[in-house]
Amino acid sequence: MQEDPRLASLHLHGHEAPLQAFRRIFEGGRLPHAWLITGPPGIGKATFAFRLARMILGGETPESPAGRRISAATHADLLVVSRSFDEKKQRHRGEIVADEVRPINAFLRRTAAEGGWRVVIVDGAEWLNRSAANALLKILEEPPPAAVLLLTCSAPGRLLPTLRSRCRRLELEPLDARAMMAVLKDIQPGASAEDISRVQAAAHGAPGRAVAFLADQNGQMAGMVEDVLKGVSASREYDIAEAVLRKDEGFNLFFSLLSDFLQERARQAARQGHPSCVALASAWEAIMSLQSETERFNLDKQETLLEAMTIASIA
Repeated sequence: MQEDPRLASLHLHGHEAPLQAFRRIFEGGRLPHAWLITGPPGIGKATFAFRLARMILGGETPESPAGRRISAATHADLLVVSRSFDEKKQRHRGEIVADEVRPINAFLRRTAAEGGWRVVIVDGAEWLNRSAANALLKILEEPPPAAVLLLTCSAPGRLLPTLRSRCRRLELEPLDARAMMAVLKDIQPGASAEDISRVQAAAHGAPGRAVAFLADQNGQMAGMVEDVLKGVSASREYDIAEAVLRKDEGFNLFFSLLSDFLQERARQAARQGHPSCVALASAWEAIMSLQSETERFNLDKQETLLEAMTIASIA
């Protein structure tokens, strides 16, 4: 299980360059009102956003009053907007709607409770639907004083161009091996050095991916993906889909592994000059699009898995 980004922000590993770039601008006294924090899924964008919020609100020291309130999610000058969780379906909803964005207006109209800045974090801005994006755009067009909006986004191409143009961008790069080791020891203190080493290469510098791979005990999910790529019967596809959906984060882990295997096959085929590299690349693209659309529009995950397995098996 991943650590709460509010708490993880107290001991941020990696991302030193963008953090220092933001600090210089903040300490220089000319802080832009909106920031877009981008990077691959699982790289720590939410954790980074909370670290910036701590800097702005004077809560970088955990024992400070502001630091304690941020950790406890009780700081009156910090508002967080993200996809809500559907308790009935036990998953996050497929989009951020306008009703979840509108409280930002009321929050920013209030005087700062502690007499300084007000900070809004929009975590996962790529999930904003059209109405929510337009509501946020209106806020960015007429930003109030002493207010900062921090948007995290794994797919900035999904955002309205007018939204992107009103934000200063900070791009997070994959963590190096030392930072990955440190953050995984924080998140998974019980994991062995061997387990951590095993998942580091597959995680591509994204701690969130590494945690998912650590959850794949004995490589069971990886084995199912390899079976799919070799070709399995329709009944076996249904068995695999059911097994994937029974696991926490199984859906995302399956697609991460399938993506990695297809990319590696495509690279090998390209190096050998084999024409199959084109089909493999097309399959990878189709499968990634399928995953994205399923999460965005709350489509049936079992049907998505079955369709992805069909695409992969004929690539």
